[in-house]
Amino acid sequence: MTEVGPGAVLVMGEALIDLVPVPDDPETYRAQPGGAPANVAAGLARLGTPSWFAGALGGDGFARVIEQRLVSAGTELGLCARSELPTTLAVADPGPDGTGYHFHLGDTATFRLPDHSARTERFAAVYVGGVAAVVEPAAEAVAATARAGAARSLLVVDPNVREDRTIDPERAVRRLRELCALAQVVKASDEDLARLWPGTDPDASCRRLAGEGRLVVLTRGAQGATAFAGNAEPVSVPAVPVEVVNTIGAGDAFMAGVLNWLTAPGADRSGGVAGLSRDEVTEMLGFASRVAASVCAQTGTEPTRPPDA
Repeated sequence: MTEVGPGAVLVMGEALIDLVPVPDDPETYRAQPGGAPANVAAGLARLGTPSWFAGALGGDGFARVIEQRLVSAGTELGLCARSELPTTLAVADPGPDGTGYHFHLGDTATFRLPDHSARTERFAAVYVGGVAAVVEPAAEAVAATARAGAARSLLVVDPNVREDRTIDPERAVRRLRELCALAQVVKASDEDLARLWPGTDPDASCRRLAGEGRLVVLTRGAQGATAFAGNAEPVSVPAVPVEVVNTIGAGDAFMAGVLNWLTAPGADRSGGVAGLSRDEVTEMLGFASRVAASVCAQTGTEPTRPPDA
């Protein structure tokens, strides 16, 4: 394993292939590398943060496409497991309320993840979430690594709730709630929170989580984002105006922006993430929003660093 540098982030979860309808020909699907954790790992590297992707790659052509994407972004793959099994496919179903997915998970390499709990102390932050957090055999390894990350590093959780006939909803909700309870930082969309705590206003869920000593970031798409740092009053920023070409991967780019800001060299986080000042939170949200906008303004999921950052 290559030496882990300062400010490095361990990203654990799935790298898969999204099959996305071509806008001008909806009966034709384009294969593009995806998976929230893989998007975050690539996004971090593009933003200049050393990222280590702790996922699993298969033995098919799709896996080679994913590997090329991660390597070209600058992501380290020294902790990535290998298998001769095929790659998971996620068929995207864009709609007026967002993009849904239908997964082909069975007998794939994507979720055969090892436990990386012994390595978490080498990293400035550990990110977990996505489908790997709720699908076996990956879920147990993700949970173990998350527990170690919470104790030895900065655990960042993005529940990124996905609903599919192949995913047990009750077990998924239970696992994701457990991860949120472990985390020092939770980033979630309003849809995520509505699914995890149905019948509760997303803002109320954020206040409760933050009141227990966390930094909680709530994203609302075109309505912007709000951060809840401990018991302080929440801070909101609007979405960055942009001509939207694509929304797939925007939330992951936002997450990469938050992580990049939190782990930046020289940043003083001695007061803990729940103790960030109002100005610091505003700066973090603004930066992450500009990173997300860079994805919305183009095809694909690769963010770019804002020119004013």
